Amino acid sequence: MANDYDIVVIGGGPAGYAGAIRAAQLGKRVLCVERDKLGGICLNWGCIPTKALLSNAHLVELIKQHGKRYGYNGQGDWDFGQMIGRSRTVAGQLNKGIEGLFRKYKVASKFGVAKVVAPGKVQVGGETVTCDSIVVATGGRPRPLPGIEFDGKTVITSKEAMSLPAQPKSMLIIGGGPIGLEFGYFYNAIGTKTTVVEMLDRIAPGEDEEVSAALRKSLEARGLVIHTSSKTSKIEKTATGVKAEVETPSGKTTIEAEVLLVAIGVTGNVEDLFAPGVKVEIEKGHIKVDRANGFVTAVPGIFAVGDVIGPPWLAHVAHHEAVCCVERIAGHSKRTVDYAIIPGCTYTEPGVASVGLTEKAARAAGHEIRIGRFPFQFNGRALAAGETEGFVKLIFGAKYGELLGAHLIGVQATELISELVMAMKLEATEEEIIHAMHPHPTFSEAVMEAAGQATGESVHI
Repeated sequence: MANDYDIVVIGGGPAGYAGAIRAAQLGKRVLCVERDKLGGICLNWGCIPTKALLSNAHLVELIKQHGKRYGYNGQGDWDFGQMIGRSRTVAGQLNKGIEGLFRKYKVASKFGVAKVVAPGKVQVGGETVTCDSIVVATGGRPRPLPGIEFDGKTVITSKEAMSLPAQPKSMLIIGGGPIGLEFGYFYNAIGTKTTVVEMLDRIAPGEDEEVSAALRKSLEARGLVIHTSSKTSKIEKTATGVKAEVETPSGKTTIEAEVLLVAIGVTGNVEDLFAPGVKVEIEKGHIKVDRANGFVTAVPGIFAVGDVIGPPWLAHVAHHEAVCCVERIAGHSKRTVDYAIIPGCTYTEPGVASVGLTEKAARAAGHEIRIGRFPFQFNGRALAAGETEGFVKLIFGAKYGELLGAHLIGVQATELISELVMAMKLEATEEEIIHAMHPHPTFSEAVMEAAGQATGESVHI
């Protein structure tokens, strides 16, 4: 007797819905099971609605700081509730878009909590469906700070941070990575007194050191308070919010805030996912898989992709893992995910984006390198837009001129990085980037100029 489906995908986020659609395109009978809303955390409570809020913050800053220079003589009057409402509307539109794609490609969907009761058997509510392959894409959730649990009101995750009923007067953020910095930028921009505490010696610790330093300088100039090499030693709730003792390099300090946002990492959604007889290996809250061989788990026929298998916790990585996984299941491709060429983005203003090796990592790996930098202050399009903050930094191998890494900070950084991801994928050299004609006037000319600066060919610096 034939199984109900060829593939059952558990989870409807960036990994789950992408994998389900790709599998259907390859002729497979697919069921996608989602316990909440299609699009997962990214579309509904993460990537997309946060960028709507950040666009609001950029507009507020633009009018407050540069309005008169642009000829604006009015008074900025901002409605926090309307900002939040607009972000929820954007998420809702995209959620309906996924429903339409499922109909187009004939992907079946069920809403409910899924449990893998055996290889090839998934229970959804009171129903059990059978299949040839199971792809687990259940994603992750914010990890709590030890000693103080989330309550959704005073101690919150990023989900609550984008749907607070009222704008807080003050906010303490634990974690200086992309999530902490993006919310720190947003709330600071709209007038909330915001403090970020990071345990490591710099914010955006995964980025090139020069970029991290430039970002900190910019955010602090905007009013954001940042403590690095610091940690909370005690946190308690108060009648008005929270009070935290923070150990900083200059000594202990007490910070009081209405709201505490914890952004220190992610743990996988694995609880009650597998019946006791299904021996999928789970380590430190994430499912162990063989990434090089199609993301198979320890149990044949069961695969896992996305945040549930661990870092890097990025929606675009999850998407590519899922597509790679189902193509391998379908026997249509030997495609793999190139983890050496993963773009990273932080959507503050200025934005930060990178791919490949940092300067420090390139030197540590033994590369002889050439570095090209080009500041946006010398870029005509940036000058015209009044967005001259930041620079492009490219790292090339000295012998062959191959692009080893790219690091950008500036208003267009998260858009410009795609060109450099493609350049690395195609093994482009500095000469090829210089000779690729870039349109004028554009922010992208800074990429060409940075490559030229590495070899002394840039004509605008």
